[in-house]
Amino acid sequence: MARTLKNPKKAKRKNKGLKKGDGASTSSSVPTIQPRVWQPGVDELEEGEELQCDPSAYNSLHAFHIGWPCLSFDIVRDSLGSDRKDFPHAVYFVAGTQAEKASWNSIGVFKVSNISGKRRELVPTKSADDDADMDGENSDSDDSEDEEEGGSGAPVLQLRKVAHHGCVNRIRAMTQNPHICASWADSGHVQVWDFSSHLNALAESETEGVQGASSVFNQAPLVNFRGHKDEGYAIDWSPVVAGRLVTGDCKNCIHLWEPTSGSTWNVDATPFVGHSASVEDLQWSPSEPNAFVSCSVDGTIAIWDIRLGKSPAASFKAHDADVNVISWNRQASCMLASGSDDGTFSIHDFRLLKDGNTVVAHFKYHKYPVTSIEWNPHEASTLAVSSSDNQLTIWDLSLEKDEEEEAEFKAQTKEQANAPEDLPPQLLFVHQGQKDLKELHWHAQIPGMIVSTAADGFNILMPSNIQSTLPSNGP
Repeated sequence: MARTLKNPKKAKRKNKGLKKGDGASTSSSVPTIQPRVWQPGVDELEEGEELQCDPSAYNSLHAFHIGWPCLSFDIVRDSLGSDRKDFPHAVYFVAGTQAEKASWNSIGVFKVSNISGKRRELVPTKSADDDADMDGENSDSDDSEDEEEGGSGAPVLQLRKVAHHGCVNRIRAMTQNPHICASWADSGHVQVWDFSSHLNALAESETEGVQGASSVFNQAPLVNFRGHKDEGYAIDWSPVVAGRLVTGDCKNCIHLWEPTSGSTWNVDATPFVGHSASVEDLQWSPSEPNAFVSCSVDGTIAIWDIRLGKSPAASFKAHDADVNVISWNRQASCMLASGSDDGTFSIHDFRLLKDGNTVVAHFKYHKYPVTSIEWNPHEASTLAVSSSDNQLTIWDLSLEKDEEEEAEFKAQTKEQANAPEDLPPQLLFVHQGQKDLKELHWHAQIPGMIVSTAADGFNILMPSNIQSTLPSNGP
């Protein structure tokens, strides 16, 4: 699995284009070229054609960067509310950089506020203006009577940097105490940090613009564990037991961290061993305090019970190639999603483990390695996937093809873009425009919001066609 960013350079804002069309204004004497969905690796741009973003596909779409590209980030749970639907939004993050020199790296603790957008009706009551402008980078650049606008202007980024020697392979914030974060370094160290002072400063500050970007804070971690034999990427906090952590490395070892206080941990020096190659990802059970799963370059997924020794309770072949990422469904705890280096991803049902085949769905849509996968925390049948083919896709496993319903919807919306016939009916949305996508996360407190990181920076997106799947009351 290629996890490093290709030729990391400081990010620059670029115009994004996602939809295929000629991009020029047309007159009545010139036939209009009907737009169609662009498929990377399948379609080729012909002379005179260009890719354009369709802003009407989003309730909100914004791009930003914090300097060097970030291989990993996490959304920090906040106290602003658990089911936020009204624009503008504010989001807190932690992210680790991947700079050209080890000494240039840092962990960014930052807040993005004034995230504006519009809530669109899926089936408009009135037809939209056929001459609507399609050139804006953000989804809030066009107006319609069927849209409810929230916020105005550009998002505001406030950033504080904490020095970190070496690239940050992965970073995760604890759910129960979100100011506590754990990071994997390419030097082979796992560190635990207390970012409460930075988060409090961001919460209290109303000053617009980037704050602290020019200065870097030197802060000692709470813990600096050097017991792994190699660097790693796998790391996860338990959602059930506050402070319980597992970390896995490229030498197939997994270490368990048990909290002894709010700022100290006891790390078991004897690792869990059950894979024959690098441990790529780890996930704690959303409901069981002692169970976690791991995936590996050896193509297997292992299930562990920390009460039963250092060997897996069960293990099964999951893919024909490296298993890069996994996600345990928090709404349906029997379901696990896995993404592979061959571009495929699978859905596993643990109830079928005794039958020898856990796979209940298998998708071959992506052409390059799957780099991130995560279930929607508000909808049990929906998940998002990112890939090295520069696509972020959203899937609803409850959908089936219904030609009559499609025809009726197309007539009501006067839809002009034709989707390829071979797209799976479960494919709900395709987001493009980022290069070398690495990681995505749903926002647990803002239904429908996804954030992704890539070589050219971050995107915040809220697709307009998934609002109907959201529950009336979030968790």
